Amino acid sequence: MAVRIDPSLLVILAMLLKTRSVSRAAAQLKTSQPSVSRALALLRTELGDPLLVRSSGGMTLTRRAEELVEPVQNWLNATATLLEPPCFEPRQLERRFRVASTDFGVLAVIAPALPRLMEEAPRAAIDVVGLKGGMIAELASGEVDLLVSGLDPNLSQSHERFLFTDDFSCLFRAGHPLAGDSAPVPLEQYLRWPHIAVTVGDDDFDRIESRLGAHGQRRRVVASIPYFGTSPSVIGASDAVVTLPSRAARALGGAHGLHMRPAPVETGSFGYHLLWHERTERDPASIWLRDLLAGN
Repeated sequence: MAVRIDPSLLVILAMLLKTRSVSRAAAQLKTSQPSVSRALALLRTELGDPLLVRSSGGMTLTRRAEELVEPVQNWLNATATLLEPPCFEPRQLERRFRVASTDFGVLAVIAPALPRLMEEAPRAAIDVVGLKGGMIAELASGEVDLLVSGLDPNLSQSHERFLFTDDFSCLFRAGHPLAGDSAPVPLEQYLRWPHIAVTVGDDDFDRIESRLGAHGQRRRVVASIPYFGTSPSVIGASDAVVTLPSRAARALGGAHGLHMRPAPVETGSFGYHLLWHERTERDPASIWLRDLLAGN
């Protein structure tokens, strides 16, 4: 019949086997001698062996006790491993993180973090996958580790870390009639021109269209594209206007020689977030990645 022993008794047994003394075991465990004596009596009953017997040199281990020294110590070591928080060292990390993001998220969040990633965790990598419907389910299943998003987070299904707030700016060719001012483009003038729309996800979400719709307005969209980064090339020498997050507009406009101007105030602003599932909330490597992408 299997013997079931209270784990707290095994801790006392390990100390008794080590010290071969009730008084020294009590001192090491910072408890009273009577409590250790009672524990020894229980252990003797449960194991059917005296364990410690008197000899000319003090207490000595029985044959059964000697057989228990190694397995009891192994149990203690295994228990300590289970209870200790895992030791995390980024330089030893060999892992490919799957991060869902738009190309704006890559530009604004992931790219600035790559130098630190390469320095701190040279054997780790980030694989970026495009945003699509059902991303929260992919976080839950482990198909994706982290979501970089400007959409409003559903905190009932995920954890969230705020990154920054951004507004919108318009890009258009040099010499465009809208280029003569640095103030936000008036909505009436904005609506006169053709537009390139940048949509997000497989449901083609268009935040600008949504914001204008709240004011009962709509743009004339001549092309919709799924990438922020290619929008300057789509404009070309035309009179089309593209409206981007201001961080993207500054980076892309300067690189393509385009004029930048704040978008109509009706387009508002938006927050950018990191989202993850409860399954990775306490994972040391995931915590490190979130800190890295948040710039901490």
